[in-house]
Amino acid sequence: MFDARLGDAARAIQAQFDAVLDQFDDLPVIHAMAHATRGGKRLRGFLVLESARLHGIDATGAILPATAIEALHAYSLVHDDLPCMDDDDLRRGQPTVHRKWDEATAVLAGDALQTLAFELVTRPEASPKPQVRAELALRLSRASGAAGMVLGQALDIAAETAKDPLTLEDISALQRGKTGALIEWAATAGPVLAEADPGPLQAYARALGLAFQIADDVLDVTGDTATVGKAVGKDARAGKATFVSLLGLEGAERRAADLIETACDSVAGYGPQAETLQDAARFVLARVN
Repeated sequence: MFDARLGDAARAIQAQFDAVLDQFDDLPVIHAMAHATRGGKRLRGFLVLESARLHGIDATGAILPATAIEALHAYSLVHDDLPCMDDDDLRRGQPTVHRKWDEATAVLAGDALQTLAFELVTRPEASPKPQVRAELALRLSRASGAAGMVLGQALDIAAETAKDPLTLEDISALQRGKTGALIEWAATAGPVLAEADPGPLQAYARALGLAFQIADDVLDVTGDTATVGKAVGKDARAGKATFVSLLGLEGAERRAADLIETACDSVAGYGPQAETLQDAARFVLARVN
């Protein structure tokens, strides 16, 4: 069930991206945006659609917020790959945007994807209620900005030259912003659309987001570039403190497993309807890219 729904979500989001980007002029920056939004697991968009389904919101109403979070995520990856940040050559098994085009195009494509995300969540089709669209946009700005993802990225960069290595608590706080904030927005989009209590899905997402990052740290040690789709082993070469370096490989894997159990328990109150979300959490541990 999970694999089928994840695949359906990915295809629906790609179709929405194709329709949206087709409305723009035939320019390199638009092609770069399309390149940046192809591929990937679409887990964040899936969480939007699944949390919406859980609250009786039809996929036709949730597809714009689902596409929006994938646009926001894609922007973050384009900028994260730049030479001034992580300086990566590969993303999702393809050349990064600044390698395929140039740095200026990558910056502009990322900027355009970020603003596109806010356009999509504030379109009338996203919700018939203006206050709901405003709430989605407010939450997205907080999740993606200086209190969320950008904060996490800034802390990550600062850690590279910090005198003292990060503690486990420091890394957890960093990753709540860098990785967790957008996952939390995605998982709570459904109850926001339905004007329902986001509490259970917020707890689910916080555990899932941290487990997702721990799994990334594990893949950086155990994975290979061809399978993962990006360079691996960079954290160890840079001497960065990670969940693996602090907990050891087995300790990190146990911590991730505990978090996944917490995530599954958080949505147990929804009954059988939450099984796909629970399967999604378990997928985080099993993924190879």
